[in-house]
Amino acid sequence: MAKKKTAFVCSDCGSEHPRWQGQCKDCRAWNTLSEIVLQSSNEVQSQVRSGFAGATAAKIETLNQIDLSALPRFTSGLKELDRVLGGGIVPGSAILIGGSPGAGKSTLLLQVMCYLAQGSSVLYVTGEESLQQVAMRAKRLQLPDDKLQLLSETNVDTICHLALQNKPNVMVIDSIQVMHMSDISSAPGGVSQVRESAAALTRFAKQHHIAMFIVGHVTKDGSLAGPKVLEHCIDCSMMLEGESDGRFRTLRGIKNRFGAINELGVFAMTEKGMQEVSNPSAIFLNRQQEQSAGSIVMSVWEGTRPLLVEIQALVDYSQISNPRRVAVGLDHNRLAMLLAIMHRHGNIQMNDQDVFVNVVGGVKVSETSADLAVLLAMLSSFRSRILPKGLIAFGEVGLSGEIRPVPNGTDRLTEAAKHGFTKAIVPKANQPKKAIQGIEVIACARLSEALEAI
Repeated sequence: MAKKKTAFVCSDCGSEHPRWQGQCKDCRAWNTLSEIVLQSSNEVQSQVRSGFAGATAAKIETLNQIDLSALPRFTSGLKELDRVLGGGIVPGSAILIGGSPGAGKSTLLLQVMCYLAQGSSVLYVTGEESLQQVAMRAKRLQLPDDKLQLLSETNVDTICHLALQNKPNVMVIDSIQVMHMSDISSAPGGVSQVRESAAALTRFAKQHHIAMFIVGHVTKDGSLAGPKVLEHCIDCSMMLEGESDGRFRTLRGIKNRFGAINELGVFAMTEKGMQEVSNPSAIFLNRQQEQSAGSIVMSVWEGTRPLLVEIQALVDYSQISNPRRVAVGLDHNRLAMLLAIMHRHGNIQMNDQDVFVNVVGGVKVSETSADLAVLLAMLSSFRSRILPKGLIAFGEVGLSGEIRPVPNGTDRLTEAAKHGFTKAIVPKANQPKKAIQGIEVIACARLSEALEAI
């Protein structure tokens, strides 16, 4: 029997090394190398000749010969999930859903599968829970359970063999960290098992045009557990985020080969499962009737739609020599940069002040359109002056004090007017060509003009 060849793979970047070493040469991470078993050339040639049982023979085709009508999208039953997926589920696609424990991954997928089972063949594979536990959850959520097929198994070869006999249209693997392959000696959850199991399941889904949802765990820092190649082999990657004691959950698209990335879907966790929120701006704008200093609303662009969120700032005299700079939902380094811009181009010093900035509702804002709103909120708290209730602001602020335009400015203003806002401070280049009914637009080219406008 020939000796199996091994290699060491980094769990952070996925690079291979011929021998074990403490630090990865590519990403410089420590203690991230794990041993995997490499296939010999004879094994690869054997798999190429045989393939999966029942797979169609491969052939070379030109681009215009490919028939797209055979793979139409179909709805999942939840519009928010369809939005993140790019318009619906694509047959033969591998979809990875990650999230912290208790976020609602299994609940969301069980709801979707029970809905899809009413019109097509669906197989739910659970490796972490027993069949009785899944049935109890479905009964508690009052879901139709007469047509959904369940399987409790962790062996990938057995799952593919049974699925080939059943021929489902949609499959769920819950979760990839407990799956294993017989010809790999490492324990389930290791780099080798996760990598090969995901590759085998994805290959099986594409060869038989099965839409496959794969559940993934996250590490303590919130990133997806397992090797980086796991995110490369799948077609769509999503993260279900939300506090365990909070009511709302956000489903954010990280990678999508069939639609826009950074798309956001909002759900509410209720006694009957995950309920979609059709108007997310309304839940993030649950403002108090009595206004307070340091609060302002801005418009962020999430995927294909605008989203109104409230930004709060608290500026207070610091009792220590090194004032604190805390940003929740925003980039900490960008907050420090905005304070420097405020000092240089607004002649306002906060060197002896503690600055706390928070995005209400637990939303994470990564785009630069929040710059102007953050500056105005900090100034409002610093001066203890309340901003008008119907005011909204957005725009990127440059290092030289100029206010740069952001994409989809007109759509952001239209969304603000729809929610009753009457005044907006925007970049000069984002001033709409036609007036928007119900809202006054103040276009500013520099930070000093925006400060004068309030």
